[in-house]
Amino acid sequence: MKAVFISYNQAFKEEILDIMLKAGVKGFTNWEEVTGRGSQTGEPHLGDHAWPTLNSAMLCMVEDRIATDFMKRLKTLDENNPLMGLRAFSWSVDGTF
Repeated sequence: MKAVFISYNQAFKEEILDIMLKAGVKGFTNWEEVTGRGSQTGEPHLGDHAWPTLNSAMLCMVEDRIATDFMKRLKTLDENNPLMGLRAFSWSVDGTF
């Protein structure tokens, strides 16, 4: 099983939920308003007067068999909208109950 953490511009929420549906990802935890700044490119999303945009974040536990497809779909969304801001990270989960 993989944990997939996604930090994304709030405007991407519907697209990400659609990607989840198409990839077969059901469960998630979502944080509606988070702030941050990417380490590579893009503008800060700080929710203040200078940088008013906000991010959201999501954590999904995904079966190994669909994790690669899910990550590819997220990467395509980011590549098609490079100025919006989306990052996804995955790592192995040792166990769940």
